[in-house]
Amino acid sequence: KLHFGGYSSTILNVKQEKNYASLGEAAAVCPVGALVDTHFKYTTNAWELEKIPSACPHCGGGCQMTYEVKHDRIYRVTNNFEFTSLCGAGRYGFDYANKNVSKDEKAFENALHAVKNAQSIIFAPQITNEEAFILQQIKEKTGAKLISGEARAYQKFMKAYASVTGKSLYAGTLKGISESTAIIVFGTKIYDDAPTVKYHINMASKWHRARVAYMHPIEDAEIKNIVTQFIKYEPQSEEGVAALLVEMLLRDVEVPAGVKAFLHDLDIGNLSAESNVGEEELELLRKSMLKKNGFSLVIGSDLYAHPRAEQIAKVLALVEKYANFNVVCVPPAGNAMGVSLICDLDDEATGTTVGYNASADFTLSALGNGDLDMPALNQQEGTLTSNDKRVVPMNVAQPYGGYVLNDIANALGLNAEYTIAYTKALPVDKEFKGVDFDALPDYFDTTGTEHRGYLLEVRERLVDETLEEVAELDGLDGAVVYTCNPKEQFSAFTNLCEPLEEEAFLVGSQQFATATKLSDGEEVSFSIDGVTFKRVFKIDTSMKGTIALNPTYDMGLSTPLVSSYRFSRVEIQKIGS
Repeated sequence: KLHFGGYSSTILNVKQEKNYASLGEAAAVCPVGALVDTHFKYTTNAWELEKIPSACPHCGGGCQMTYEVKHDRIYRVTNNFEFTSLCGAGRYGFDYANKNVSKDEKAFENALHAVKNAQSIIFAPQITNEEAFILQQIKEKTGAKLISGEARAYQKFMKAYASVTGKSLYAGTLKGISESTAIIVFGTKIYDDAPTVKYHINMASKWHRARVAYMHPIEDAEIKNIVTQFIKYEPQSEEGVAALLVEMLLRDVEVPAGVKAFLHDLDIGNLSAESNVGEEELELLRKSMLKKNGFSLVIGSDLYAHPRAEQIAKVLALVEKYANFNVVCVPPAGNAMGVSLICDLDDEATGTTVGYNASADFTLSALGNGDLDMPALNQQEGTLTSNDKRVVPMNVAQPYGGYVLNDIANALGLNAEYTIAYTKALPVDKEFKGVDFDALPDYFDTTGTEHRGYLLEVRERLVDETLEEVAELDGLDGAVVYTCNPKEQFSAFTNLCEPLEEEAFLVGSQQFATATKLSDGEEVSFSIDGVTFKRVFKIDTSMKGTIALNPTYDMGLSTPLVSSYRFSRVEIQKIGS
């Protein structure tokens, strides 16, 4: 609500449990400058600030942003609001630099020894393309495995997807989503996972009155104003749901004999019963699309680490190939797409480990709590690969006095004066272009056309449309927890930012509380992927069902280790009982 006070009037948040950092977008577009962020007001004169263009590294959108800096301090982040948007994490998640670092020669020698002898290198997807390339070069020199769980899952999913489409990347674009009149969202809690994608869905809803079908085990009250049909399915039944969806979309489409046989042999009644997706729900969706044109399918992270992810990928790829859909496979947060293209990733770590912003035997960390300090992403030059398949540049906004990954690489025999020397070396056989960092453009023209970096080159891939029979659907019984960060939190780095500060809870409905015999405010513990969580349980009256939400952003170096299928059957222990 508005608290009146003349020139001191303020907008008060009446829901203190909600951060609502997204309201910063309102201040950004205020035409007369009457709305000003509280944290920026009275701190400096706006005309004294140096503007440093960059890209947001948080959700994977790579959104255009400008750091406004004076005396080595970031005062605020702005954007070209006429042509782009910026979510709360991008606008307020800037104070995460690894500060007051100097070169520790002893620690560097220890790091060099650790990297030389490591059998596995574990790293978070909060990394530049150039750093990912350096890690790949280190792997080729030392033979170490490269482990990045979320990026690896996405890599395998997209390889299977490409085997059907014959193209190395999905064909869909964010612009295609915003121009659609019917959109299906499948396998992602889109409001929290990818604010940029959600923004384009919202534009389609407002501009084209788009039908939006949201398919997920958890209903999301935050997007109920744009969702026209919610289709709930059981966790772990995604393969069956994908088959049902594709059968509906391709029912009247001419497809090859092998695909036709696969669709014909589906036991629709059984799949519907096992997944809890009613045939009448899909028929309603089909009819709602009859008089529409311009369709989009948004695929998310729930599917990438599913036990049957590669088969799901091949089934959903049929939609792009034969149903004329704008399909976007939204990569996980950070630079997961860039990592998945550049690195030859492995499935499991073995032996002695080195972590890059991840917990390991020896850790290189930009969080300030490792064995050797590294720079954060706002302290580096480099590039990111966005979920719109664009390689975009980042620039240094904060000083850094310590060692960087390139120093370790040079000590191992590589030879580059600066990390950005590798921008031109990014592999052209993996969709990149040989362009120097300093030659990358970074602007929008007067018509709103984006000239930031370059778009990835789509490559041809061998086609194999062999489809397996849908596996028997295994449900998840008991207490089920869904790994999901809140909207403004994506990693341990956003957790460092004071304007985004919020306490992490295990959040569930009253039904979940009843099923697990938990009370609001009780302390509990449970484990996922070997990481132990200690949480206070909170009841959210807007939630339904027996699935609770568990964030990972506050887990520091352990955050990247949680990368398995997002729905987990856990044993919840009450602390102190």
